[in-house]
Amino acid sequence: MGRPGYITVPILSVLAAICYVYYTTVFLAIPAWLGLSTAAGLANAAVFTALAAACVATYAIAVSRDPGRVPASFVPDVEEAGSPIHEIKRKGGDLRYCQKCSHYKPPRAHHCRVCKRCVLRMDHHCIWINNCVGHENYKIFLVFVLYAVIASFYSMVLIIGGAVHIPKDEQPGSDSSRTSIIVCGVLLCPLALALMILLGWHVYLILHNKTTIEYHEGVRATWLAEKAGNIYHHPYNLGVYENLVSVLGPNMLCWLCPISRNIGNGVRFRTSYEIPLSTSPM
Repeated sequence: MGRPGYITVPILSVLAAICYVYYTTVFLAIPAWLGLSTAAGLANAAVFTALAAACVATYAIAVSRDPGRVPASFVPDVEEAGSPIHEIKRKGGDLRYCQKCSHYKPPRAHHCRVCKRCVLRMDHHCIWINNCVGHENYKIFLVFVLYAVIASFYSMVLIIGGAVHIPKDEQPGSDSSRTSIIVCGVLLCPLALALMILLGWHVYLILHNKTTIEYHEGVRATWLAEKAGNIYHHPYNLGVYENLVSVLGPNMLCWLCPISRNIGNGVRFRTSYEIPLSTSPM
């Protein structure tokens, strides 16, 4: 496993997969079905090229963007009126302090053993981007997965059409267009399914304003609460719309725009215990 910031085998694998699918779709499947010289063929090639470029661009940003560092000056203020809750350790009830980084942990921050530092609003460490998915790059990671899902299913449609309409006189062989199209389609099916499941999982997390880590912590907290006869409520769940805004930003038109960023500094988050304010959050 490579150090964060370095090009690794998984990253090269992702780029190679994008290039392979793009070549097969644009230069084999579309010519076999629609023809690149036709208006329909050119239009589909242009749209798929734009999708592939968006995938590469968002993937590069997700790889290179820092997920969020804890400010060196951060110290939790337990008397601050604007912070109704403070996360504490499971044992002892003390404020969370990272012994490895020698500083306090802001709410929702966790230490990554691979990156060897604390990450703001850490979701998980992803080997496919050789980076943590955290406060600063979570949205671009989500947008990349969305674009990848759309491109995968679009490619599957074009590949199926190309496999069906390829000339019958094509000689079978390992280097034939038909074989290349079929192989690409077979490889693309599980990839598209996996990406779809990943996208669905993160949509679920966003709608509940959770991270992957918080989901697993919440399962345990729910069990402990039920065991004690109580009900556990995720403190950062503000309602569907507010949850979407907290991750994707206040402008709905920019929710899927790769250049717009999420809101907040990653150190403080609104909670369901706060009294709603007339001003915009954070």
